[in-house]
Amino acid sequence: MSRLYAKNLKIAYGERDIVKNLDISIPDGQITTIIGPNGCGKSTVLKTLSRILNPKSGVVYLDGKGISKEPTKQIAQKMAILPQSPDSPEGLTVGELVSYGRFPYQKGLGKLARRDFEVIDWALEVTGNYEFKDRAVDALSGGQRQRVWIAMALAQETDIILLDEPTTYLDLSHQLEVLELLYQLNRDQKRTIVMVIHDLNHAARFAHHMVAMKDGAILKEGSAEEVMTRQVLRNVFSIDAEIGVDPRTRKPVCLTYDLIKSVQLVENLA
Repeated sequence: MSRLYAKNLKIAYGERDIVKNLDISIPDGQITTIIGPNGCGKSTVLKTLSRILNPKSGVVYLDGKGISKEPTKQIAQKMAILPQSPDSPEGLTVGELVSYGRFPYQKGLGKLARRDFEVIDWALEVTGNYEFKDRAVDALSGGQRQRVWIAMALAQETDIILLDEPTTYLDLSHQLEVLELLYQLNRDQKRTIVMVIHDLNHAARFAHHMVAMKDGAILKEGSAEEVMTRQVLRNVFSIDAEIGVDPRTRKPVCLTYDLIKSVQLVENLA
């Protein structure tokens, strides 16, 4: 069974129910991408899996234990969360930000030990950030900053990393740079990666497992080939899509699409 899963989740903002009776299981050691229209509950589920949000009912399990009753530092040693568009305090250096990832392991006065510095340097190296160690985070480009936040998550030394739209506001090359880094971390270190991501082709390209959501429910999950189909995208996004195969990755790609209502209108006028 997956190390991270949830049963009968009901999640609400105030009196408004966002998710009702949802079951989800995250495959261990794989990359899972979650897709769906705006407001469907993707980010809400991710935040609940990471204990940022508490469900109205239902339980999130990590290693067979309900996370709501586990100590915060213990959860943080197993699971890291990178929220959407995170902000760092002004003037903070790259090394200082990445050092925050060592918080779950600090004791007493919270001073960093030799082991902490070794992990920080390793996280900077593996993400290509070591040369920026003493530079202010807010002086970096968007893609560089996102790599620094990923380095902080890596410094937590967790087996599971959850990311909420990690490529938002990045240009095409920086999007690919960040996603390839996460793919490499999964491949080389067997990290379990869970991402909410808008770009369907990126979601399919990098996923071992895809989850398609709509209106707070999972409509389809499985491999990219099972989820990136014309019928699934029709049900989830109300689009009529043409699906092809990427000649480089052999993964399914959405080549073009129309709104369902536009297709029906054209058919009625014909």
